Amino acid sequence: MPTRPLTRDRGQLPIEDHGLIGDGATCALVARDASIPWLCLPEFDSPPFLAGILDHERGGSLDLELTGLQSADQRYLDDTGVLVTELHGPDGVVEVTDCLTLRAGADLTELVPGGRSELLRLARVVSGTAELTVRLRPRDDVQVREEGGGWALHWPTRPELRLTLWSSHPLTVGDDGVLGGTVTLRAGDPLTVALHWSGNTRLQDRQDPETLVQQTAAAWRAWAARIRYEGPQRALVRRSALTLKLLDHAATGAIMAAATSSLPEDVGGVRNWDYRYTWVRDAAFSVYALRRIGLTTEADSFLAWTLTNAERDGGPKIMYALDGGQPPEEWEDPGLRGWRDSAPVRWGNGAAGQTQHDVYGELMDVAHQWTTDGGQVDEHLWTALSALAEQAIDQWRTPDQGIWEIRSAGRPFTYSVAMCQVAVDRALRIAERCGLDHPRERWRAAAEEMRAAVLERSWDGERGTFTEHLAEEGTANDGGLDGSLLALPLRGVVPFDDPRMVATVEKVRAHLDAGDGLLYRYLHSESDDGLPGQEGAFLLCSFWLVDNLTGQGRLDEAEALYDSLCARATPLGLLSEEIDPGDGSFLGNFPQAFSHLGVIASGWKLAQARRAEAGRS
Repeated sequence: MPTRPLTRDRGQLPIEDHGLIGDGATCALVARDASIPWLCLPEFDSPPFLAGILDHERGGSLDLELTGLQSADQRYLDDTGVLVTELHGPDGVVEVTDCLTLRAGADLTELVPGGRSELLRLARVVSGTAELTVRLRPRDDVQVREEGGGWALHWPTRPELRLTLWSSHPLTVGDDGVLGGTVTLRAGDPLTVALHWSGNTRLQDRQDPETLVQQTAAAWRAWAARIRYEGPQRALVRRSALTLKLLDHAATGAIMAAATSSLPEDVGGVRNWDYRYTWVRDAAFSVYALRRIGLTTEADSFLAWTLTNAERDGGPKIMYALDGGQPPEEWEDPGLRGWRDSAPVRWGNGAAGQTQHDVYGELMDVAHQWTTDGGQVDEHLWTALSALAEQAIDQWRTPDQGIWEIRSAGRPFTYSVAMCQVAVDRALRIAERCGLDHPRERWRAAAEEMRAAVLERSWDGERGTFTEHLAEEGTANDGGLDGSLLALPLRGVVPFDDPRMVATVEKVRAHLDAGDGLLYRYLHSESDDGLPGQEGAFLLCSFWLVDNLTGQGRLDEAEALYDSLCARATPLGLLSEEIDPGDGSFLGNFPQAFSHLGVIASGWKLAQARRAEAGRS
């Protein structure tokens, strides 16, 4: 593969210079220099064992360092979560294969862990000679001792975890407590490093690392064979599906918003959040996208898990930790400086306690999709779904923090009211499809009242656009423009070709323009969110613009924009939450589910429109 030189700023590689590996329980980031600067153990939302991406000096990493490294690049084994990093040095070329290993025959569609609680690193010299240094520097002070042919690690943060590091070549503990060793290898020579946390690995009876890689790749390919998509950017759509699967918690069906915490929305700014949790909104969009390309198991699992949580809690929360409870209270970590000095680093998420009414519609829409595909609603499930509709009716007039989770006073956000309408509309459709008892006329009247409020009170006739929030009845609308307005026709609240929606699309496109097809979510100067600083362009808003152009029949424009957005993905096919409009670099947590579901959903919609166009010609 062609390789590129590496550039660092304040000691750190760009966000886009990382790949993602995972096993359905946790994940790791592998940098293009073959370091691993991110790994939470034992699960996605557990404390980080390695957090060098948030502080290259104190955060910790597991390195395979090639002396004199000149250039490098990465690729995935096709249709897998197995990553290969190619390192070029002064005297040789090294390939490093990384994966979180899976059990032989693991079925990734099952709601059981398929992983072996093992990070495997297999390096091989492809040509010439290479000096490689293995180095483990955990974030916290770890007690190390030799045991059973490997190294036992006592991690005070999680003392119950039995962590073990094994290396095919000798390691020693330095005066600084770092576990490491350097070896010179020639063409064909391998080096293997494995980190275990299952507590029951028999190091004396180690499996062949090549076999472990092969069985892990086989499990991924068996899952990827279920993807059904023929349309634009086919390879990237498949990779986006695999990325969403890498963010999918196998034991529950919960889909994380992103793999990381506190990667900044603006370098040096304070908009740094922990995204290692499941937002009902994000996951609902994700399952919509996955269902479109044949991946229904993941969609159904998420619905069952979330409805169980909502029933237990007396209503849905906006987000969940992987155990079904609430994320821990948000706190700032003074021990880490942040990516490129973008402090504070935060753990937990303070938005968990916010009021966000769109959650009713997001969850009901997932249930509606499920029943459309043949899912059956029994009396118990219908009681839970009916409660969501009633809660939407009760709450839609109450101001909330909205889809963007503002940290200022709530407002009657247009998208929130619209999604309450969606909740009732989908409840009506489910009831009628499945022949279920429901207060038909009351629900219809409530849905129509909400829809009228959206169309009338968010409309600014003078500017000729819908706005971010509803005006008080009888008063002029002073709301700003908001990228979430582009999602109204996606939810069926307003037709794509409604003249008001067409006008709104053009207003949003012009007013929130960040250049080259990118859009801001909103302008902080007009829409107060209670936070200082700025942020980058939000990728999903641009994919929603693609969807609107497609829905209006402007297919050439839509496809050109779609291709330009897809071109922003890394060579590995990964996307972050935001883009810096100044230089095109990545901002925000990474990889971001929102961005990848945009790739899938917009591609699918374009493909459907192109087929319909061909059928008419």
